[in-house]
Amino acid sequence: MTEHEVLVRWAAPGDARPGLLGLLDTVERARYEATARPADRARFLVGCALSRLALGELLDLPPADVPLRRVCPRCGGPHGKVRLAVPEGVPYPDVDFSVTHSGDVVGVAVCRTAAVGLDVEDDGIPLDVDAAARTALGDAELRSLYARPPAGRRSAFLRTWTRKEAVLKALGVGLGVPLRGLEVSAPDAAPAVLAWPEQLGRRPEASLTDLTVRGIHPAAVAVLGGGGVRVVVRAGSGVAA
Repeated sequence: MTEHEVLVRWAAPGDARPGLLGLLDTVERARYEATARPADRARFLVGCALSRLALGELLDLPPADVPLRRVCPRCGGPHGKVRLAVPEGVPYPDVDFSVTHSGDVVGVAVCRTAAVGLDVEDDGIPLDVDAAARTALGDAELRSLYARPPAGRRSAFLRTWTRKEAVLKALGVGLGVPLRGLEVSAPDAAPAVLAWPEQLGRRPEASLTDLTVRGIHPAAVAVLGGGGVRVVVRAGSGVAA
């Protein structure tokens, strides 16, 4: 049975420093400069640097030379899921990666054998659980959520949400899909996809792994393809000097 290894690195917006700007390509630099809020600029910079450092290490390339492309499948614009444009002769043509950030957490997951998605949610960010649940959860997920005491619903929702969004990121689709049609297992059960919306086409084999960052922030990794998954989390800041 194939085992997919996923390398995960975590960092924080506070890791942003001027020296990381040299790793950005022209598209990334333009987006960085067009981002108004300092906190958002820091998250974007750290996410780009983290991706390039992880991919450069895997492909044996200088981080600034890692070829990335951002092409929206709908409009052709420079946005959407960032993908690796693997150069000819590089031995890992199936390398995929996923970037995520929420509040004070930035992360990247890299997999050399299958499509991968990573999501994290900062547990300290204000959240209207009831409103979010009505939009994002299917009927079975709602029943599971409201069977819990009110004090436990926020953490349960965030665990469910990270699993869902990790799958969507692995697929490379946005939040415009029918979220309620994609159902995952209850937060205290082994992570799995239980229902699949028809609008997304044929259901792929998806493996889910739950993570927790800094002991409090829920996260999840999704890998598309049969076989086992081994997640390796790099300790410390992924962009440390």
